[in-house]
Amino acid sequence: MRCVIFDLDGTLADTSGDLIAAANHCFDAMGQSVRLDPVADAGVALRGGRRMLTVGLERANAYSEQVVDQWYPELLSAYGAALDVHTQLYPGTVKAVEALRSAGYAVGICTNKPEGLAESLMRSLGVRDMFGSLIGADTLPTRKPDVAPYWAAVDGCGGTRDRSLLVGDSDTDRNTARAAGVPSILVTFAPEGEAVRDLEPEGIIDHMDDLGAEVARLIG
Repeated sequence: MRCVIFDLDGTLADTSGDLIAAANHCFDAMGQSVRLDPVADAGVALRGGRRMLTVGLERANAYSEQVVDQWYPELLSAYGAALDVHTQLYPGTVKAVEALRSAGYAVGICTNKPEGLAESLMRSLGVRDMFGSLIGADTLPTRKPDVAPYWAAVDGCGGTRDRSLLVGDSDTDRNTARAAGVPSILVTFAPEGEAVRDLEPEGIIDHMDDLGAEVARLIG
């Protein structure tokens, strides 16, 4: 079965606002005056919790790996308590995924968000049942760009490995697909924007409405 695997943050949904809120909660609890900006730092947010803590602490001249390690669990707790306040699916996402399913594609998710948080978010957004698999950062011993989580997502939704592709928004997704020897489609509507063209993916879309045609072009 032809198969399309999706990244989550920055691909299916804009999660940056809630991620930044969780990071800023930590900075406030630390007694640091630094704050990440929901707009200017959206790209930082989509690199994950540790990256947000690192960037903020570096700006405050207070960075250490130990502090990041200390506060990372608190960030996850704060995020898990309010992960759907600002988060929204990108326009056209539900329609595009449903169209793929109707056309006979298997669909799944491979994300570097912890699995439990990803499951909670997709259920909260009302779309978890649309996807046959969900592999998170901690589902397996490795995470993207290692290929094991990608293959687990493909296998988990009943897809055929050599007729699969990965839809994402970053070099992590591009490198995962390259390592797996499958095509990647990168989106320009995430914070990275047009910069993803420099990664030379096999496909690029500017809106989810363009997804079906691009998938058909690449894997039939």
